[in-house]
Amino acid sequence: MADRREFFRSFVKPFEKTKEGQPLLVRPPYGESESAFQNKCIVCESKACVASCDEKIIVIAQDGTPELTFEKNGCTFCEACALACTEGVLSLAHTHNAELLNAVFRISTEACVAHHGVICHACKEPCIDDAILFNGMFNPVIDDDRCTGCGFCISRCPTQAIGYMSYEIESIRKEVNDEVERKVSEAI
Repeated sequence: MADRREFFRSFVKPFEKTKEGQPLLVRPPYGESESAFQNKCIVCESKACVASCDEKIIVIAQDGTPELTFEKNGCTFCEACALACTEGVLSLAHTHNAELLNAVFRISTEACVAHHGVICHACKEPCIDDAILFNGMFNPVIDDDRCTGCGFCISRCPTQAIGYMSYEIESIRKEVNDEVERKVSEAI
């Protein structure tokens, strides 16, 4: 059985894989499906979604498809990438993930300074969905019902204590949350 530290380290990079064995990436919002990213984005020459992102979080992965990186910012769900997409992979018509990214975020109690008695609200401050809740002054947790996965908290955390697990766009978020809760209970 893995210890807690190994469990939370697993959130630093997504650990789920596609059917082809590639790691699942956090995709821009308004995406049609993972297969659309794999089939249509690879042939797209303009990569207009990258240029359209004011937050500069859309990058092209090694496989030629767009992914989100939260190193400096998060997603504002501004719709610019969907409007710029010439292949129809990103579209405002795809309402199933219009305000929700394909990732579940978690705070590592090992790495989070607030869980060790230091007053820190760096992750909570940029969260416009008020999805990071504190038990008093300490012990932040992410409320999955409120969290859209925008990623602003990741770039603001001074100890990089927030990680994520990505899942297929087609997946139901509840199934992912049930799996995460099962892994948490196994790790305790």
